[in-house]
Amino acid sequence: MAEPSHRKRIWGWMMYDWATQPFHTLVVTFIFGPYFAEQVIAYLTAGGMDAAHAKAEAQSIWGYGLTAAGLMIALSAPVLGAIADESKRLMPWIWLFSALYVIGSAGLWIASPEDFPTVLVLVFFALGLIGVEFTTIFTNALLPALGSREEIGKISGNGWAWGYFGGIIALVIMLLLFAENTAGVTLLGSAPLFGLDPATREGTRFVGPFVALWFVISMVPFFLWVREPKSTAPVQPGAIGRSIDELMKTLRSLPKRRSLFAFLGSSMFYRDALNGVFTFGGIYALGALEWSVVQIGVFGILAAFTGSVFTYFGGIADQKFGPKPVILFSIAVLISVCLVILTITRESVLFTAVETGSKLPDIAFYICGAVLGAVGGIIQSASRTMMVRQADPERMTEAFGLYALSGKATTFLAPALIAVVSDVTNSQRLGITPLIALFILGLVLLAWVHPEGTKVPDDA
Repeated sequence: MAEPSHRKRIWGWMMYDWATQPFHTLVVTFIFGPYFAEQVIAYLTAGGMDAAHAKAEAQSIWGYGLTAAGLMIALSAPVLGAIADESKRLMPWIWLFSALYVIGSAGLWIASPEDFPTVLVLVFFALGLIGVEFTTIFTNALLPALGSREEIGKISGNGWAWGYFGGIIALVIMLLLFAENTAGVTLLGSAPLFGLDPATREGTRFVGPFVALWFVISMVPFFLWVREPKSTAPVQPGAIGRSIDELMKTLRSLPKRRSLFAFLGSSMFYRDALNGVFTFGGIYALGALEWSVVQIGVFGILAAFTGSVFTYFGGIADQKFGPKPVILFSIAVLISVCLVILTITRESVLFTAVETGSKLPDIAFYICGAVLGAVGGIIQSASRTMMVRQADPERMTEAFGLYALSGKATTFLAPALIAVVSDVTNSQRLGITPLIALFILGLVLLAWVHPEGTKVPDDA
């Protein structure tokens, strides 16, 4: 079989972002997450809990589920990355965790509103999340082989933009043809396709099998065209033990590698906050603005569209100016938008009262979503290229394992803080305030990050 061209290898690699973005867009944020909260709220209010407390409790339960999955990812990611570097193999790991992703996603079909199985639903969700996070470690480690140090910023940006575009297509399909509102109709005003039963929310529940099927089809070009870097060194016995030893050595050396250490710490906080924004955005809109799942889906289309457009240009800016200025600008915008969101309720916008029934709160939230989608994609793409600059080229998978660790070591923190503050205050608005503090911590730590990373001595 002929070796795939360089262009095909890049497109194959970018198809991973296309394949997995629907999980983040449809499952975590805009369709399944709010549906989960909707069902939990219905169950709690039926049991006698008041609506405001039930909304905070639903947000809390979703947060605790994310916390548990995040801890598992954080503890395992660096070890798996180190083992992959030592074994010189990436593709077997990608196959393994791809299968886990498909099983977890497809399993969300069980989320029937009749005797809603909360714990089992969270287990399948965690399996899907673990699958997508671990495959991301190994696919990110393939990025340096696709271009020069200067080129990978644009390649990474194009990948994120292409992924967001895939998320838009998948979200539009779900909203038009499958996901029903409480009246039992889709955005087109018709019943879900294929005779799916609106009474048991089969259209909305189909989001799990849908993203699993989307992934299986979309990953075909990836597995056909992407090649892991060839290694001439044979794998010696005891590879796993050596990989763990090397990981421990790397961890002990981090405080001496000031730029890398600061970047891992910075990204740990600002990516955790960003995940919190997207994970709880739909649930917040469901409670604070009383939006339906379909309305939240439209909000998601807007956010994904701006993400697709602006991440492409963010990749160009990354190539021209480097990733650090792009990250700094993005965090400043994210803090500003979060502050604005805190002022949006059905009764007011920017602390100014609005008339009953006014659409201004909805419009303001849509605008915030558009901005979040735009800068969210940009900062994630730029962070990926910054990690390449900071990492040891010979230990790239381990580095992205550490990057996953920094992204997941406190991934429980944002959901846990949101869960606890929501519980204590019985307020969704106050529940999301910890995100602003996490963004500020990330911004401060960037002061110690050198934009050229490993190209300069650690004490430069």
